[in-house]
Amino acid sequence: MKLKSLVIALCLIAGSQLVKAQVTVTDMVKEWERSKAYTQEYLDAMPESGYALKPTPEMRSFAEQVLHLSDANYGFTSAATGTKSPFGQGELEKTSDKSKANVTKLVLGSYDFVIENIKKMTEAQLDETTKLFGRFDMTKRMALAKAFEHQAHHRGQTTVYLRLAGVKPPQEKLF
Repeated sequence: MKLKSLVIALCLIAGSQLVKAQVTVTDMVKEWERSKAYTQEYLDAMPESGYALKPTPEMRSFAEQVLHLSDANYGFTSAATGTKSPFGQGELEKTSDKSKANVTKLVLGSYDFVIENIKKMTEAQLDETTKLFGRFDMTKRMALAKAFEHQAHHRGQTTVYLRLAGVKPPQEKLF
C-alpha cells in the first residue's frame, strides 16, 4: 500500500511540474517572428485587387480581415504588457487606405509591436495577472497566448479569400 501511495505521489509531483512548464519569452518571440513571416506570405500572395475581396457582402474584405487581426495584436499586447497601443481599438480596420502596401505596413507593424514588447518582459512578468479587455482575469502569458490564437485564426480564414482570388495559399509554417 505504501508503494502505491508513493507512486501516486510521484506521478502527481511529475504532473504538476509538466503543468508548470511554460513557453519562455525567447520561445514566444521565436513563434511570433515565425507567425509574422507566415502572415507576410499571405499578404504577398494576395494580388492588389484581392484586398477588396469579400466572400459575401456581410463579411470583411481581405484587407479588413488582416487589419482586424492587427487591431487585436495591438489590443491583446497592450493589455498583457501595459504598453499603450499607438492605435485605438478597431481603428486599423476602419482605415480608408486599404491598399496592399498600406495594409502590409500596418499588419507587419502590429507584429513588430507584439515582438518588441514581449522582448521587454521577464518570465516573472509573464506570470503576473491582468484583466483582459476589462473582463477576463488571466496571466499575461495567457493573454499573449490568446493573441497568438486570435491572429492564427484570422490568418487561417484568409485562406478562403486567397482561393477565391485564384491564388494558392502559402505552404503551412509550423516550425
